[in-house]
Amino acid sequence: MNGLLDSLWRHFDVTVAILLFGIGFTTLLLHTNLIKKIIGLNIMETATFLFLTSQGYIANRAAPILMEGTRAVSGYVNPIPSGLVLTGIVVSVSVTAVMLALTIRLYRRYHTLDIDSMTLMMKGEDE
Repeated sequence: MNGLLDSLWRHFDVTVAILLFGIGFTTLLLHTNLIKKIIGLNIMETATFLFLTSQGYIANRAAPILMEGTRAVSGYVNPIPSGLVLTGIVVSVSVTAVMLALTIRLYRRYHTLDIDSMTLMMKGEDE
């Protein structure tokens, strides 16, 4: 048990990312409110960004900007995870904006944010 706690503490950032992803995933699956589902998806995205950022960091290395005296690749941090996180944030904001816009449209039409109620109203309209 002590070894497990020590391992979790050494990889604290990964542990937090996994917990956040789990919280977001359960929120996405268990709630029927559209706003809560959007929040759950945003929590999952944040956990993914935290994981990528923590895996891209390497202790005692500099930013990938050429400096005097350091020419070897081993002296710099890999810039790809940072670029992926920045791109992911832009995509995340765009997807969230589209989801919120669709949620507003659905609310104006059905006057509820509950997916189950919307489904019943849709089935009632088709008959």
